[in-house]
Amino acid sequence: MRSAYLKIVTIVFGMFLGSCCVAAFAETPKRSNDAVADAQTSRAVRNERPEQKKSDHDQSDLFNAQKASPLSPVLKDRPKQGKVSGFDFFRDGLNTDQPFQKAEDVMKKEIAGKADVMDAQKKLLEQRYNLTVKTDPEAKMSRGKPLAVGPTARLSGGTTWDKLAAASPEEIKKQGIFPYPSLPHPLQANGGQVFPKMQIDMFPRLERFDVDFDLPEAFLPEFPPAIFLNNRPELGDVSRGEVVSINNFHRLFKDILTPVQLDGLRMLVTPFPQEEFNATDDRKTREPSLGVTCFDCHVNGHTTGQFHLSPDIRPQERRFRLDTTSLRGVFNQQIHGSKRSLRSVEDFTEFEQRTAYFNGDPIHAMKKGMNILDRIPVSHMAQLQNMLDFPPAPKLDSATGKLDPAKATESEARGEKVFFGKGQCSNCHMPPSYLDHQMHDLHLERFLKDEPGDGPIKTFTLRGIKDSPPYLHDGRALTLEDSVEFFNLVLQLKLSAQEKQDLVAFMRQL
Repeated sequence: MRSAYLKIVTIVFGMFLGSCCVAAFAETPKRSNDAVADAQTSRAVRNERPEQKKSDHDQSDLFNAQKASPLSPVLKDRPKQGKVSGFDFFRDGLNTDQPFQKAEDVMKKEIAGKADVMDAQKKLLEQRYNLTVKTDPEAKMSRGKPLAVGPTARLSGGTTWDKLAAASPEEIKKQGIFPYPSLPHPLQANGGQVFPKMQIDMFPRLERFDVDFDLPEAFLPEFPPAIFLNNRPELGDVSRGEVVSINNFHRLFKDILTPVQLDGLRMLVTPFPQEEFNATDDRKTREPSLGVTCFDCHVNGHTTGQFHLSPDIRPQERRFRLDTTSLRGVFNQQIHGSKRSLRSVEDFTEFEQRTAYFNGDPIHAMKKGMNILDRIPVSHMAQLQNMLDFPPAPKLDSATGKLDPAKATESEARGEKVFFGKGQCSNCHMPPSYLDHQMHDLHLERFLKDEPGDGPIKTFTLRGIKDSPPYLHDGRALTLEDSVEFFNLVLQLKLSAQEKQDLVAFMRQL
């Protein structure tokens, strides 16, 4: 009898204890899977202690800068009563409409206008492109994402690609029928870094309240992208299907990288303040932010199509959209940056903190969080970046960087001849890395009525190019087929339909 009684008591007590644990658990705020988000998110607590309660003093007008007492009453009769009545950069947000405009009012206005901003961009994209997705049944990116097939650009009524290719630049410009004008930022006035939805779904801290990403996911690189290391080529893709972040970098790479490289990776996944993502009220996120990491843009040392505006141009309306480029193969590149022609990965790493992060304005960096990197951690970051390799290209000869005839299809072999011949591609994209370490000006203003052209832009590598849509510096060419059509017009190559097809087949093997 006694044992039965004890058993009942034990069961009841256990149920009570379990319910207490569940209740305690339920009161514990859920943590995200992102250490950065956790670090910048405070938790609501009960207002129980007297020192927590807001006093009349706390809520008084004493803290209103516009009602501050002047140093002396004589200032009332002096110019502007001694006040800074205009814009104060440190106080007022970038591009605010008036001095003392409240950050919450700016946010409210831009949230209300976001739908119209994105609707206008959607209409522009649908006007320019056929966004119905077609994929190749066989061609895939490194981790298996199907390649979108084009061309996607819409042609003016009655025009064909052959007719367009036969026209002179002057005729194309006069008729306004060039199918690849510049692709603008959806919100040019604000500009700044914009991340695709698939990335925001994983890292909500990267969402902006004023603008969204615009291009369909089918025309973007893989997420997560593959990672290949030139110090461990036998491992193949080392990403293991994960997006490398502060949450997993050590677990994934502690047995693969050297301590110096691992420290460089740590820096590359550590957030630093940026123009739109920072802890001030002059930001474009609902809540204060620690910033963004290098690998938020260069995901896994590659890209997933994030874009911003070129930091190297003024005024604002003249700046062009700039897609994030891959870091694969930077060890073999002699210049860095689309416009700046920086001569080392170390310089590029250091200067990004004051250029792409803050639109080329170090004054903004001082306001929002200047991060002056010592040359030692910069060198560590560079050493990691220099380990990032191109994806394997099994059909290329390791000595020449050209196709191995024994492995190439007939179409690929024909495409290689076009690439090194009629197509003139190899003038800028020479093997084995398929770039020439130079900057070139295509003078697109020859084809466009109301656009001034972009000036010289660096040659980007074509190795692993199938993994890096969309193409050209601003992503205006959504597919490789669009890129071929673009250069067929700009270089006046007059390629046949078969030559274009073969050229794409070849570039998929790079």
